[in-house]
Amino acid sequence: MNYGFVKVAACVPSVKVANCPYNIAEIEKEIILADGKGVEIIAFPELSVTAYTCGDLFAQQLLLDEAERGLIKVLSDTRQLDIIAILGMPIAIDGALLNAAVVIQRGKVLGVVPKTFLPNYKEFYEKRWFTSSRDIRVENVRLCGQTVPLGTDLLFETSDTTFGIELCEDAWAVIPPSSRLALEGAEIIFNLSASDESIGKHNYLCQLIAQQSARCIGGYVLSSCGFGESTTDVVFAGNGLIYENGQLLNRSDRFSFKPQTIISEIDVEKLRTERRVNTTFAACRATLSGNPFRRIATEQVNPRDIVMTRSFDPHPFVPQGPTLDERCEEIFSIQTTGLTQRLVHTQSKSAVVGISGGLDSTLALLVCARTFDRLGWDRKGIVGVTMPGFGTTDRTYRNALSLMESLGVTIREVSIRKACLQHFADIGHDEKIHDVVYENSQARERTQLLMDIANQTWGLVIGTGDLSELALGWATYNGDHMSMYGVNGSVPKTLVRHLVKWVACNGVDEASRATLLDIVDTPISPELIPANPDGQISQVTEDLVGPYELHDFFLYYVMRWGFRPAKVYWLAMQAFKGSYDDETVKKWLKTFCRRFFNQQFKRSCLPDGPKVGSLSISPRGDWRMPSDACSDSWLAEVEAL
Repeated sequence: MNYGFVKVAACVPSVKVANCPYNIAEIEKEIILADGKGVEIIAFPELSVTAYTCGDLFAQQLLLDEAERGLIKVLSDTRQLDIIAILGMPIAIDGALLNAAVVIQRGKVLGVVPKTFLPNYKEFYEKRWFTSSRDIRVENVRLCGQTVPLGTDLLFETSDTTFGIELCEDAWAVIPPSSRLALEGAEIIFNLSASDESIGKHNYLCQLIAQQSARCIGGYVLSSCGFGESTTDVVFAGNGLIYENGQLLNRSDRFSFKPQTIISEIDVEKLRTERRVNTTFAACRATLSGNPFRRIATEQVNPRDIVMTRSFDPHPFVPQGPTLDERCEEIFSIQTTGLTQRLVHTQSKSAVVGISGGLDSTLALLVCARTFDRLGWDRKGIVGVTMPGFGTTDRTYRNALSLMESLGVTIREVSIRKACLQHFADIGHDEKIHDVVYENSQARERTQLLMDIANQTWGLVIGTGDLSELALGWATYNGDHMSMYGVNGSVPKTLVRHLVKWVACNGVDEASRATLLDIVDTPISPELIPANPDGQISQVTEDLVGPYELHDFFLYYVMRWGFRPAKVYWLAMQAFKGSYDDETVKKWLKTFCRRFFNQQFKRSCLPDGPKVGSLSISPRGDWRMPSDACSDSWLAEVEAL
């Protein structure tokens, strides 16, 4: 299966100016190699059959005849191949010459797309030789003995996707043809280009293509002229670029003296999901006027299992490289701003936080500290409450006290042991039975204490639960599930760890830094079951519900992109190859699907909290799911894996 992926390629072949036989041989070679690698569609640069820089030679009949003879040769030599190729060449029609893209497959010309916007400034003189598509009235052209569709209103349909074509300057126009193509149904845009190099132009080009692919919610494949075109006063670097909804998937090496073909897989299913969710896309489509586009069916081919060349980040919520610090600062600022508004609006005099010595409560406390600093309030107005219970270990207890002390907040310690024992006696529960009653009563006792202390201090209880816990329902209903404002509600667990570590490395004192780094290294646990004989944590969350890095991966692709379990499983096997075997991934995916459906009732009544990223599980935000939705179909698909 290809799971919605379409393998595409952008080729920068070896070229000799005005030498069609040589150029055709190089093009054929690259087509054959790409077909062998499973490429479904390959694009070549603008006027790649003749070379772009032929100048007044475009007026020579010999060059035009050789270009067509070369196309005939390609059609003949590749007629047994499934691959679709898009070549650039001049097309003579009705006393005009078109700069065109020619789409071929299995010995047939499927269609011809002429260039619309002809640059005629600075080093460009295209209007000297070519006619714009807007000045052509015919809808078909005779080419290589075939009568084929001609126009900018062509969409090409394969069994996997629909694609459209624009040429070079078209992408630089105020309203590029690709915008209309996307609204008419094109999921991938191919651009045959001949953009020469100058200082700073490449970065601008990348920004332009990235933005257009994002604006169109589509894939974008650009193939631009390379080394052999560099003649007279211009130099071409050979730009091959493949984007997916603003994300760069692959790029060629600039200024290479050798031919290059870059390959990647565009997730068309992902693009379709985003277009359906983004109601503005459909609204723009409704504004279209003019005749509908013509749809060209490509040859049906035998499907092949796709071999991926692109990689998948196992931690999609965590930015990689130098952007991590910037992203952490931004998230922290969003959390802080949201809490600031709530405190000011409610005229609260304190912020009450339960401090366990774990990651989530630590992040919530750090957000409170920065909020109070920005408001110019004394940090003593932050009431940190540590509530030791039956499972509290010395390590987390010491870290909780140490952090509160170093941050200069008000420290309160209230043991919940006696209250819970009394509660067990009141309801007739044996304290030796460490079941859900034993665990949840502790969580609810802690929440009651925080709520009452908030009333005492004219404050708000600041929630600590994160996005991952809410997705799994790993929270006690009306216990840690509830607060007056949940600052971590849309921060996934994998990102919480990085945020705490980022704060530790940016702007806290040495004592706080040491404590924060130890908290980062502490196993995640609710600490509701007594410690083991060595005093260590006996209840490790990830042993019970599974690794959070897997669950965050599942959450991202299930909720953000609507992928079915089979695809999520397949992607996880790609992303976590060497880390988890297939049975482990399947086991925890089943757990995720079961819990994600069954625990929706907890998410349907969440407290307010700031949305910080692409996902929020708030019933007032990104996710509105019936509490009684049935998970049978999802679980059945997991079982069938």
